[in-house]
Amino acid sequence: MREMMYGDAIAAAIIEEMQRDESVIFYGQNMAMTDRDPMLKRFGRSRVRIAPISETAETGIAIGAALTGLRPIVELWMSEFMLVAFDQIINEAPRFRYMSGGRVKVPVVFKAGYGFAAGWAGQHSNCLYHSMMGVPGLKVVVPSTPADAKGLLAASIRDDNPVVYLHSYMLTLERGEVPDGEFLIPLGAADVKRTGNDVTIVAIGWMVKKALAAAEQLKEEGISAEVIDPRTLAPLDVNTIVSSVSKTGRLVLVDQAPRHSSAAAVIAAEVSEHGFEYLRAPVRMVTALDTPVPYSTPLENYVLPNEGKIVQAVRSILANQAVAA
Repeated sequence: MREMMYGDAIAAAIIEEMQRDESVIFYGQNMAMTDRDPMLKRFGRSRVRIAPISETAETGIAIGAALTGLRPIVELWMSEFMLVAFDQIINEAPRFRYMSGGRVKVPVVFKAGYGFAAGWAGQHSNCLYHSMMGVPGLKVVVPSTPADAKGLLAASIRDDNPVVYLHSYMLTLERGEVPDGEFLIPLGAADVKRTGNDVTIVAIGWMVKKALAAAEQLKEEGISAEVIDPRTLAPLDVNTIVSSVSKTGRLVLVDQAPRHSSAAAVIAAEVSEHGFEYLRAPVRMVTALDTPVPYSTPLENYVLPNEGKIVQAVRSILANQAVAA
């Protein structure tokens, strides 16, 4: 084990998988621009390349390469940039294996950052995973810690299906213990980040850090909160979440995305169907407001979830009262 930053853990997974498997290739914009690029020096231009400023071209090349037996990792930088290539990501890559009766594999990783909520405003601060987590054949990964970032990316690269790997820009410099060498985390397995008995808090990506901070604050009030990180939104580990709710009887969902285009809404529906009998209070969703993310820092803070909003939601369901708008 060694301490690493979230961003460095992602890089470590890419390097180790490229060393292990020569079919893994890595390309994208703003990389391998000179011969001094460390990845280029290590693996050569046949495996590390700069791509044209065309997400449609990058995505199409990746799908074609995957169909021939390579395992491409495409650096798309920001999830918003994926939108221009959504036909290929949603309508092409996830369908080929099904339409071929399993004879075709599409082992490609679409890697992008999301939720850059640091004054980058309306077109760089968004969370688009809700629009992808319901597409059959497409896997969606959202790690919240350096260890998860490494283990989930390695598993994504080895998967024979297309994977959208979304890393939070707000976690890039976060540090944590990361296992050395080969380390895999199965896709579809949620993680209980903190155990508790009074309320279950399910948080996604950057929000896991905020949920854990809220849980510490609630502890001082005598409230024991269990914090769960789904880690992958597709496949979604509903069983772990419902099992926790069966113990605590209360559920708060924390999602950086807007309320009506959030993964939280999907999770709430799953718990309502599979764990309704365990609920002793209404499910609460702590999400961004249904508005574009503002440039202004005070307005950005108003729109996005934070520790205080999480604490308020927990207090409200313990008192079985409505959360103030």
